[in-house]
Amino acid sequence: NERRSECEEALARLQKTLPISSLGDLDEEEFESTIDQIGDDTLIRRARHAVYENQRTLKAKAELEAGNLEAFGQLLNDSHHSLRYDYEVTGIELDTLVDAAQKQEGVLGARMTGAGFGGCAIALVKEENIPAFKNNVYDEYM
Repeated sequence: NERRSECEEALARLQKTLPISSLGDLDEEEFESTIDQIGDDTLIRRARHAVYENQRTLKAKAELEAGNLEAFGQLLNDSHHSLRYDYEVTGIELDTLVDAAQKQEGVLGARMTGAGFGGCAIALVKEENIPAFKNNVYDEYM
């Protein structure tokens, strides 16, 4: 697919000077210090998503293990933002749904899930806010 090819091209450009086997070998700081080697804005955005999403996944595991749902929820929000603006695989319907979810009381985080260009959205909602959340998001989305 196009996004994967773009990430592979960014990786190939970085591998000219870095001993890495995947974009996941980089953390955020390492990536930001090497983006000039990629040299193309689209490829930089695609690679940024891959690097940061990998780091978010590692952080999400730690936050869940620590029981820190608020921090986990923020990682969901950050992930959707990256999917929307760096990887560009969301779409008006998913963005509208996630935006509606994220602004509801008791929502700790929301993002799209699935393969992109369609798919589904998930939201982490405090239990006591679920009934109002369902009604409010439905009303706003429909």
